[in-house]
Amino acid sequence: METTANDVYDVIVIGGGAMGLSTAYYSGKRKAKTLVLEQFTFVNQQGSSAGVSRQFRIPYPEKYMVQMALDSLPYWEELQSHTETELLDKVGTLWFGDPEVHSTEGNIAKAEIALKELNVPYTKLTAKEVEEQYNFRNLPDNYTGLFQADGASINFKATIETLLELCRKDSNITLMEQSPVTDIERKDDLFHLTTPNGYYAAKKIVITPGPYINSVINLLDFTIEATYWNMASAYFKKTDEKVQYPTWFVFQNAEGDNGNQFYGFPEVDWDHPDYIRVAPDFVIEPLDEPYDRSFIPNEKELHYTSEWVKNHMTGLDTEACFTSTCLIALSKIPNKELIIDFAPDYVPNHEDIVVYATGWAAKFTPLLGKILSDMALDGKSDYDISNFQLGYKFFRALQPINQNLPL
Repeated sequence: METTANDVYDVIVIGGGAMGLSTAYYSGKRKAKTLVLEQFTFVNQQGSSAGVSRQFRIPYPEKYMVQMALDSLPYWEELQSHTETELLDKVGTLWFGDPEVHSTEGNIAKAEIALKELNVPYTKLTAKEVEEQYNFRNLPDNYTGLFQADGASINFKATIETLLELCRKDSNITLMEQSPVTDIERKDDLFHLTTPNGYYAAKKIVITPGPYINSVINLLDFTIEATYWNMASAYFKKTDEKVQYPTWFVFQNAEGDNGNQFYGFPEVDWDHPDYIRVAPDFVIEPLDEPYDRSFIPNEKELHYTSEWVKNHMTGLDTEACFTSTCLIALSKIPNKELIIDFAPDYVPNHEDIVVYATGWAAKFTPLLGKILSDMALDGKSDYDISNFQLGYKFFRALQPINQNLPL
């Protein structure tokens, strides 16, 4: 099948989860003819967009991450203006635990420094105050805490549905589901993409398939060094209707195969009302490939989570009633940084290929969509992404670039 003029787009976005739809939304706002190709169906449970809630938080140990969270707020407000459903349930963020512990979330002491430097208000807490004010118990005396009032529980499903509806209403945007990309070829100054449903061409491509990143970029002869976590969640029924929690994270040292770091959410009306969601922020057995994922959580991870609830939370039944999983690709950087970059320069026309890969980014969804769209359409972003342009560290060629270079 020859590509026709009607099949030529300014931008093709590969991956129709939160980041892909946000990218398409901002491209459409700029009147760019945009196609989104989703390998499953939209609003699916197969990848990083699975589940219903996410945490929005401002505390980070790095100043640039705190600033990015602050900078994302106007973009959330703009997205909120398009729906009556509340996207951010502003319940605050509580970090507590051992101030010496460094985790994938960061470190309490360093986060305090970053918040102070950017004049972000927060409250410092003792272990006793965390127990008295936020319904936890049996915390070691050396634990400290900080509460930041702008944290929120993100109605992530509603966020994706809002973006999907905005894309559907935009005549500049075409949405194609059940359309995995099986080949990418560069010819006639365009990228030509093959899917089971047809052939499409574009001047620029944005690659946002979440944990399935390698299935796309391998078509361009490079790969990414990543690990895959099939993350578990559990829901615990409230035994005290008055009990409520903020979004929270506890910093603790691992104990054997128990990573011993947990996070949680408030009760919300969009996700099992009368239940509190608690999840481990570790996996006992990372996956080699994303297609190895299971919708059944690891039993030991659930056990450790139930034990945490039993020993340290109040007003909850200690047996999980509902469970879920979410799949994510993470870079092998210790703090699991986001990678936002162009394809490596050994890929032909690399400057026309934008890649978002790895890391937890739900809290930045609308801002990141704007960044990725601008990178595709302008060849750059006015937003400083220098801390995330890490392709030089984690992208690897699948074959020798020339006879003098090894794999």
